[in-house]
Amino acid sequence: MRFFSDNAAPACPAVLDAIVAANGQDTAYDGDALSRRLDARFADLFGCEVAVLWVPSGTAANCLALTAMCPPHGGIVCHAEAHIQNDEGGAPEFYTHGAKLMLLDGDGAKLDAPTIDAFLSTIRDDVHQVQPHAVSITQATEAGRVYTPDEVAAIGALAKARNLGLHMDGARFANAIAHLGCTPADVTWQAGVDALSFGFIKNGGMSAEALVFFRPELAKVARYRRKRAGLLASKGRFLAAQLLAMLDGDVWLANARVANAGAAMLAQAAGDRLVHAVEANEVFLRLTADEAAALRAQGFDFYDWGVGQARLVVAWDQDAATVAPLAQAIAAL
Repeated sequence: MRFFSDNAAPACPAVLDAIVAANGQDTAYDGDALSRRLDARFADLFGCEVAVLWVPSGTAANCLALTAMCPPHGGIVCHAEAHIQNDEGGAPEFYTHGAKLMLLDGDGAKLDAPTIDAFLSTIRDDVHQVQPHAVSITQATEAGRVYTPDEVAAIGALAKARNLGLHMDGARFANAIAHLGCTPADVTWQAGVDALSFGFIKNGGMSAEALVFFRPELAKVARYRRKRAGLLASKGRFLAAQLLAMLDGDVWLANARVANAGAAMLAQAAGDRLVHAVEANEVFLRLTADEAAALRAQGFDFYDWGVGQARLVVAWDQDAATVAPLAQAIAAL
């Protein structure tokens, strides 16, 4: 009864079947038939021209996106709790060759346009201060909150007015779309997003994420940087196969809906213990040390999240029957 992380979940059957089906001879790297299908398939999903690169991790997707937008001497505006700040081991700075992360605060780990604008207005246009080149937001955020299309559009309009790139770290993008009930286009390119790290591994994938450029010209430099960074897999067809399998029949969305439903069940059981509104598949709640120990004694695993708090993450394969015992145990505390 593990609720540590959706990273620990198994790969879904559609992905495993696709990997087996791809196990034949084809061109190496990204010249194979499956990799060549990605642009058109994702274009169908988003309703616009895109350039798509497969990569082996979300960190790789985030870093390659940011290298395409920000030079070594530039800055990237993000939330102080952003994954690129706290959970990627300095990789963004490494891959951009030194670009500065410019940290802001916001409730629920969300940024908003007025806060960003106020910060940008304090920066002088001279060589003594780092000049911002991009904004990065996380969907869903590190607190499990979701940006609405209007919220993203406000940030997108500001980024465009300021001549900044807008990157979306979509490690749980599927969960956000499942919550919003909107189209993927509504909250990405139509709202001003230039590049999306589209997460699949947390949502039932195995070893492939999609880096989606809504400005295809940005992909040119990213392709070179992907190779230089050692991220160009020689048998790329196996990564492409995973992405295509998740898109076929909207497996990505169905999986996210299951995870979100489980989190909603836990949220209802938690009541006023909730730290943040539950809008995706993560639940943050207040627990004393004794209460946490009592849950663990019943076989439930989860992360402590600061003092007196815990994080529970529901994965794509944890349906209502799987989640119900934990919900009942929380309600009984």
